[in-house]
Amino acid sequence: MSTTQSERLRELLEPLVNSQGLDLEEIAVDSVGRKRVLSVVVDSDTGADLDQIADVSRALSAKLDETDAMGAGEYTLEVGTPGAERLLKEHRHYVRAVGRLVKFQPVEGDELVARILAVDDEGLDLEVPGVKGRKPTSRRLAFSDIDKARVQVEFNRKDNDKSDEQSDAKSDEKEEEA
Repeated sequence: MSTTQSERLRELLEPLVNSQGLDLEEIAVDSVGRKRVLSVVVDSDTGADLDQIADVSRALSAKLDETDAMGAGEYTLEVGTPGAERLLKEHRHYVRAVGRLVKFQPVEGDELVARILAVDDEGLDLEVPGVKGRKPTSRRLAFSDIDKARVQVEFNRKDNDKSDEQSDAKSDEKEEEA
Protein backbone atom coordinates (compact mmCIF):
# COMPACT_ATOMS: atom_id res chain seq x y z
CA MET A 1 0.00 0.00 0.00
CA SER A 2 1.37 3.41 -0.96
CA THR A 3 2.08 5.78 1.84
CA THR A 4 2.96 9.12 0.29
CA GLN A 5 0.89 11.27 -2.02
CA SER A 6 3.67 11.11 -4.65
CA GLU A 7 3.62 7.30 -4.57
CA ARG A 8 -0.18 7.22 -4.92
CA LEU A 9 0.00 9.70 -7.80
CA ARG A 10 2.71 7.63 -9.49
CA GLU A 11 0.53 4.50 -9.28
CA LEU A 12 -2.40 6.43 -10.76
CA LEU A 13 -0.56 8.32 -13.51
CA GLU A 14 2.28 6.03 -14.64
CA PRO A 15 0.08 3.63 -16.66
CA LEU A 16 -1.45 6.63 -18.44
CA VAL A 17 1.97 8.13 -19.25
CA ASN A 18 3.21 4.72 -20.47
CA SER A 19 0.15 4.36 -22.72
CA GLN A 20 1.26 7.59 -24.42
CA GLY A 21 4.64 5.97 -25.27
CA LEU A 22 6.52 7.85 -22.54
CA ASP A 23 8.21 7.01 -19.24
CA LEU A 24 7.24 8.74 -16.00
CA GLU A 25 10.60 9.92 -14.70
CA GLU A 26 9.66 12.10 -11.73
CA ILE A 27 6.61 13.31 -9.89
CA ALA A 28 6.54 15.94 -7.14
CA VAL A 29 3.94 17.96 -5.28
CA ASP A 30 5.23 21.29 -3.97
CA SER A 31 3.55 24.11 -2.11
CA VAL A 32 4.22 27.59 -3.43
CA GLY A 33 2.58 29.96 -1.01
CA ARG A 34 -1.08 28.97 -0.93
CA LYS A 35 -0.86 27.15 -4.25
CA ARG A 36 0.16 23.58 -4.89
CA VAL A 37 2.11 22.54 -7.97
CA LEU A 38 2.10 18.98 -9.34
CA SER A 39 5.24 18.56 -11.46
CA VAL A 40 5.42 15.56 -13.76
CA VAL A 41 8.59 14.80 -15.74
CA VAL A 42 8.30 12.47 -18.74
CA ASP A 43 10.76 11.19 -21.33
CA SER A 44 11.33 8.42 -23.87
CA ASP A 45 14.23 6.86 -25.75
CA THR A 46 13.62 9.26 -28.63
CA GLY A 47 12.77 12.25 -26.43
CA ALA A 48 9.38 13.91 -26.07
CA ASP A 49 8.19 16.66 -28.39
CA LEU A 50 5.73 19.44 -27.57
CA ASP A 51 2.77 17.59 -29.10
CA GLN A 52 3.45 14.53 -26.93
CA ILE A 53 3.81 16.74 -23.84
CA ALA A 54 0.50 18.47 -24.62
CA ASP A 55 -1.27 15.13 -25.20
CA VAL A 56 -0.02 13.59 -21.98
CA SER A 57 -0.79 16.80 -20.07
CA ARG A 58 -4.43 16.69 -21.23
CA ALA A 59 -4.71 12.99 -20.38
CA LEU A 60 -3.22 13.48 -16.90
CA SER A 61 -5.43 16.49 -16.25
CA ALA A 62 -8.57 14.54 -17.18
CA LYS A 63 -7.52 11.59 -15.00
CA LEU A 64 -6.80 13.86 -12.03
CA ASP A 65 -10.14 15.65 -12.49
CA GLU A 66 -12.06 12.37 -12.27
CA THR A 67 -10.29 11.30 -9.06
CA ASP A 68 -9.60 12.99 -5.74
CA ALA A 69 -5.88 12.20 -5.86
CA MET A 70 -4.95 15.88 -5.44
CA GLY A 71 -7.66 16.59 -2.86
CA ALA A 72 -10.18 19.41 -2.96
CA GLY A 73 -7.80 22.38 -3.15
CA GLU A 74 -6.57 24.10 -6.30
CA TYR A 75 -3.32 23.04 -7.91
CA THR A 76 -1.32 23.64 -11.07
CA LEU A 77 -0.22 20.72 -13.27
CA GLU A 78 3.18 21.13 -14.93
CA VAL A 79 4.35 18.48 -17.41
CA GLY A 80 7.84 18.64 -18.89
CA THR A 81 11.01 16.77 -19.82
CA PRO A 82 14.13 16.23 -17.70
CA GLY A 83 16.10 19.08 -19.26
CA ALA A 84 19.58 19.40 -20.67
CA GLU A 85 21.58 18.66 -17.52
CA ARG A 86 19.57 15.67 -16.36
CA LEU A 87 20.65 13.51 -13.45
CA LEU A 88 21.20 9.91 -14.56
CA LYS A 89 19.63 7.47 -12.12
CA GLU A 90 18.37 4.45 -14.02
CA HIS A 91 19.86 2.16 -16.67
CA ARG A 92 17.62 3.66 -19.38
CA HIS A 93 18.95 7.14 -18.55
CA TYR A 94 22.50 6.02 -19.31
CA VAL A 95 21.38 4.35 -22.55
CA ARG A 96 19.70 7.61 -23.61
CA ALA A 97 22.91 9.50 -22.81
CA VAL A 98 25.19 7.49 -25.14
CA GLY A 99 27.35 9.99 -27.02
CA ARG A 100 26.85 12.67 -24.37
CA LEU A 101 29.42 14.20 -22.03
CA VAL A 102 28.67 13.31 -18.40
CA LYS A 103 30.11 14.43 -15.06
CA PHE A 104 30.51 11.43 -12.75
CA GLN A 105 30.92 11.52 -9.00
CA PRO A 106 32.39 8.11 -8.18
CA VAL A 107 31.71 6.38 -4.86
CA GLU A 108 35.46 6.71 -4.27
CA GLY A 109 37.90 9.05 -5.96
CA ASP A 110 37.81 12.30 -7.85
CA GLU A 111 35.13 13.65 -10.14
CA LEU A 112 35.34 12.45 -13.73
CA VAL A 113 34.03 14.04 -16.93
CA ALA A 114 33.76 11.62 -19.85
CA ARG A 115 31.68 10.76 -22.90
CA ILE A 116 29.51 7.63 -22.73
CA LEU A 117 30.38 5.33 -25.64
CA ALA A 118 28.42 2.21 -24.70
CA VAL A 119 26.19 0.85 -21.94
CA ASP A 120 25.62 -2.74 -20.84
CA ASP A 121 24.11 -4.38 -17.77
CA GLU A 122 27.24 -3.97 -15.63
CA GLY A 123 28.45 -0.48 -16.53
CA LEU A 124 29.72 2.01 -19.05
CA ASP A 125 32.47 2.30 -21.64
CA LEU A 126 33.74 5.88 -21.54
CA GLU A 127 36.01 8.17 -23.48
CA VAL A 128 37.87 10.57 -21.22
CA PRO A 129 38.83 13.71 -23.17
CA GLY A 130 42.54 14.41 -23.47
CA VAL A 131 43.93 17.41 -21.63
CA LYS A 132 46.31 19.95 -23.21
CA GLY A 133 46.51 18.29 -26.63
CA ARG A 134 46.68 14.71 -25.37
CA LYS A 135 44.56 12.03 -27.00
CA PRO A 136 41.36 10.83 -25.31
CA THR A 137 41.62 7.63 -23.27
CA SER A 138 39.15 4.78 -22.77
CA ARG A 139 37.83 3.80 -19.37
CA ARG A 140 35.34 1.31 -17.97
CA LEU A 141 33.09 2.37 -15.08
CA ALA A 142 30.80 -0.06 -13.24
CA PHE A 143 27.36 1.17 -12.15
CA SER A 144 28.22 0.16 -8.58
CA ASP A 145 31.13 2.65 -8.65
CA ILE A 146 28.89 5.63 -9.54
CA ASP A 147 27.46 7.82 -6.78
CA LYS A 148 26.04 10.53 -9.09
CA ALA A 149 26.09 11.25 -12.81
CA ARG A 150 24.81 14.34 -14.61
CA VAL A 151 24.72 15.12 -18.33
CA GLN A 152 26.76 18.18 -19.27
CA VAL A 153 25.73 20.85 -21.76
CA GLU A 154 28.18 21.20 -24.66
CA PHE A 155 28.15 24.37 -26.70
CA ASN A 156 31.18 23.76 -28.93
CA ARG A 157 31.02 20.04 -29.57
CA LYS A 158 32.67 18.94 -32.76
CA ASP A 159 30.71 15.95 -34.01
CA ASN A 160 33.09 14.14 -36.39
CA ASP A 161 30.40 11.91 -37.89
CA LYS A 162 28.20 14.82 -38.96
CA SER A 163 31.06 16.95 -40.26
CA ASP A 164 32.41 13.97 -42.26
CA GLU A 165 28.95 13.39 -43.78
CA GLN A 166 28.66 17.08 -44.67
CA SER A 167 32.14 17.06 -46.24
CA ASP A 168 31.27 13.96 -48.27
CA ALA A 169 28.03 15.58 -49.49
CA LYS A 170 29.89 18.74 -50.55
CA SER A 171 32.52 16.65 -52.38
CA ASP A 172 29.77 14.77 -54.21
CA GLU A 173 28.13 18.08 -55.24
CA LYS A 174 31.43 19.42 -56.63
CA GLU A 175 32.03 16.22 -58.61
CA GLU A 176 28.52 16.45 -60.10
CA GLU A 177 29.15 20.09 -61.16
CA ALA A 178 32.45 19.20 -62.89
